Amino acid sequence: MKFDVYCDESYPDAIHSHAPLGKRLVIGSLWLPSEQRDELKHSIHELRRIHKIGGEFKWKKVSPSKLAFYINLVDLFFRQGNELRFRCISVERRRVDLMTFLQGDQELGFYKFYYQLLHHWIHDFNDYSIFLDCKRNRDSSRIPVLMRCLKCANVTSNIRNLQSVRSEESVLVQLSDILTGVASAKLNGTLMDGGAKCLLVDAVERRLGHEIRPTLKSEQKFNVFEIIPGGGW
Repeated sequence: MKFDVYCDESYPDAIHSHAPLGKRLVIGSLWLPSEQRDELKHSIHELRRIHKIGGEFKWKKVSPSKLAFYINLVDLFFRQGNELRFRCISVERRRVDLMTFLQGDQELGFYKFYYQLLHHWIHDFNDYSIFLDCKRNRDSSRIPVLMRCLKCANVTSNIRNLQSVRSEESVLVQLSDILTGVASAKLNGTLMDGGAKCLLVDAVERRLGHEIRPTLKSEQKFNVFEIIPGGGW
């Protein structure tokens, strides 16, 4: 079976900045059967038409005047059942030793975490097309190396392509951005009571039936994996 995966990240500075805006790096991914891609894109564009959303939509743009649109996006995500899934990883800043685990290279560390996000949801005998939000890298080989590592670790699956795309050109990367922003805001504790973003997170949690928190690996719809470098209980 063929699958598409659309990825985005929140607070990438959390693992290397001396003054990060958030305490946790969160990288998110939206997974769906490739055959459902066009139908889902059509549904999103229809919501944009109804709510008069002309440009790119993203977590940073959630506002009271557009809250109904973003809640409708959340409803669309949950209406698809387990055919449309979200997975994110959370990496707490204080647990990351760049010198020990990442050779002092925060960019390398970022893509090692990307590997952890993707590898554990790639299953045997499937084909995967993976799209990452466009990011300027110091080392231009990061994405080709990530693809090669995923191929080597998943020899019975086919990683058809792994490429970066501009978020404004992909409504599915934008949807991934929204869900990643929801998870990140809750995990980083950045929500303002009563604000539009807080209300959007509440809408997600009502549909989940519980607070956004680290989940078991078996959670399929909204999976949150907390990475603890170095092991432990």
